Amino acid sequence: MTLTPGGGDDALRDDLLEPSFEDHFREGQLPQDSLLWWQLERNDALIGAQRALFHGPATLVRLRVWVFIELMSLPQSRLSRDDLNRHFHVLRDEALELVLKRLRDGQLLAWDASNQQYGVTPLAQQLMAMVSPLTQGQAVDEDGDLAGLLANVAGAQQLGTLEPAQLQHLLAQLSRLYNEFADAIASGSEFHLRRARMRFERALKLVERASEALSAIIRQAEDDGNARLERLARELGLAQARLLAMASQFNRALQQADRQRVTLGSTGITTTDVRRWLQEVPFLENLALGALSRPVHPVFVAQHELLDGCEAEFERDRPVPPTPEPLPSGLAAPEGELAVMSLPPEMNQLQALLGLWTGDKVQTNDLRPAVLGGSYARAAYRAQLLPLLGDVQAQHLAGATGDMARQPWRVRWSAQQGEIDDEFVRWMSQGVLHSTEVEPPVEPDPEPKWRPPEEAPRRGRRKAAAAAAAPDAPDAAAAAPVEAAAGDAIAASPEPAADASVAAEPPSQS
Repeated sequence: MTLTPGGGDDALRDDLLEPSFEDHFREGQLPQDSLLWWQLERNDALIGAQRALFHGPATLVRLRVWVFIELMSLPQSRLSRDDLNRHFHVLRDEALELVLKRLRDGQLLAWDASNQQYGVTPLAQQLMAMVSPLTQGQAVDEDGDLAGLLANVAGAQQLGTLEPAQLQHLLAQLSRLYNEFADAIASGSEFHLRRARMRFERALKLVERASEALSAIIRQAEDDGNARLERLARELGLAQARLLAMASQFNRALQQADRQRVTLGSTGITTTDVRRWLQEVPFLENLALGALSRPVHPVFVAQHELLDGCEAEFERDRPVPPTPEPLPSGLAAPEGELAVMSLPPEMNQLQALLGLWTGDKVQTNDLRPAVLGGSYARAAYRAQLLPLLGDVQAQHLAGATGDMARQPWRVRWSAQQGEIDDEFVRWMSQGVLHSTEVEPPVEPDPEPKWRPPEEAPRRGRRKAAAAAAAPDAPDAAAAAPVEAAAGDAIAASPEPAADASVAAEPPSQS
C-alpha cells in the first residue's frame, strides 16, 4: 500500500512507516549509561505532547498553540463543546475540530463521553509551563535567554525542586554571555561596544537579583550534603564574579573609542554622529540623487591656441633625470675590543687557596687566612662567598660559581667574636673551614692549623748569620724568641713571602 502524506496531522497516524530509533546510532546501541537519556525516556509522554503541538506547517502550529494557550487560560475545569464554540467564535468549525482532535490525540485534552465535556490533563499543565515564555512581552524577549533560566532556578529553589541540570544550563549561558562580551571588547567598534554594554547591564541586574537565591542554594546544598549541587552553585558564583569584573573592561574600551573619535573641523560633528545619521537613513542610495544630474560640457579651443600650448610645452626646461650611481666600495671594519664583564679576582684567589689546602692535605683551618687581606670590601666579599661552599642549587651551575660550590670544603661559623690584628678589620666572628672528609668541630679553634711554606734562605746569608752569632752566644739566644714571633706573624699575614723577608732581617743584623 502506498501512503501519500496529506497534511499536518499525518504525523500522528499509525499507518505511516517510522524508522527504529536504534537506526540512528552506530551499531544500533543506545546510550543507556547517560543520565539525560534516561530522563528523556522517562518523559516520553511530554515529548509526544510537544510533537503533537508543534509538528506540521507553521500556520497550523501557530493555530494549535493559540488555541492551547487560550484553553489553559480558561478558569473552568470542565468545558462543553458549546462553550468552546462560543469562546472560539472567530474560528471556522472545521479548523476548531482539527485542532481539538490533535489535542485529544496528543493526550492534552480528555473527552468525557458520558457528560459530553472536555477536561485539561496534567500533561497539558506540564506543557503549559514549557510554552509560558511565549506569552511574555518584548522587554523580556531581549534577555529571555537568561531571565527564563534564572526564573527556573530561583523558583525551583523556593519550591525545593532544584536539579543540578538547571544550574548547569544557567552556568553554560553565563559562559556564553562572557564570551560574547569579550568579543565585543576585542572588536574595538564603538557601536558594537555600546550595544554589548546595554545587554551587559541588563544581564548584570538579573544576576544580582538572583544572588540571594544562589547563596541559599549553597547553604541548602551544604546542609543536605549534595556535593554536585554545591559545586555547580559555587561555579555560578565565580561566573557572576567574572561578569562583574568586565565592567571596568567596558569602561576602558569605551574610553579608547572616545579617544579615537575625530571631529569634523570646527562644526562639533564627530565621526560617531555621522555614522549614526547614516544608519538612520532608510535608503542610502537616495543620497546620490541629483549628484550626477549635470552632464559633462566639452570645451572647444582654436587651432592657434593648441599650437601655442604645444610650443610652450616643448620649450620649457625640464629637470634632468638622475643618472644611476654605483654603490660605494666596501671598507674594512675598524678594529675594536669587546668588553666582557668578569667576576672579581677574589673568587679565583679563594679557590686557589682552597686547592692549595687540599693539595697539602689540610683538613681543618681557621677562616681568617681565607677572608682577610687587601681592604675591608675585599674581606667582606670573600666572607659572602663562603656560603657558596656546598650549595646544592649552585652546584649545577657552570663557571666560577659552580666550581666554588663544588669545592670539597665547608664553613663553620662560631658564636664567639674577638679582636684581630688586621690593618682594615678590627673585629670578626671566629670560624673554621673544614674538609668534607671530616666532621666539623663543635667549637672552632682560634689558631690556624696551616701555615704557608717558608722560602729557603740563600746559602751565603745563612753562613753570614751563623758567623755573626758565634762570638756572641747571649745575643743569639735573645734573637731566638724574636725569630719565633716573626714566624707567627708571617703565618697570619695574607702575603707570607713578602712579610718573611721583612720580619727576618732585624734579628740577623742585631
